[in-house]
Amino acid sequence: MTTETASLLFDCLSSPVRLSVFQTLTRVGSEGMVAGELAKRLDIAPNNLSFHLKILSMSQLVCSKQEGRFMRYYANLPLMMALTAFLSEQCCVESMGEDCAPSAKGGCC
Repeated sequence: MTTETASLLFDCLSSPVRLSVFQTLTRVGSEGMVAGELAKRLDIAPNNLSFHLKILSMSQLVCSKQEGRFMRYYANLPLMMALTAFLSEQCCVESMGEDCAPSAKGGCC
């Protein structure tokens, strides 16, 4: 993954609505959700959800599959894992042997 690709994905997820949609879809995993169920769960108007799903689909963070009259949406879990790996691949490389385990204090310092 490139910095440009990661930046585009983060830009897509910078909307609170899109982030909520993506998080909800990751929770259900390979089961996915139909748009109506997703709109109801997130209390989002269907036309508003459609707009956000289109953007998530264009970024490939979400994919869909036709099921009769309905569309079932899925989070692109491999892409999410690649983004996570991209974020952590350089962790502590210049730390003189220090590992990346969280500190006992739970903070960043």
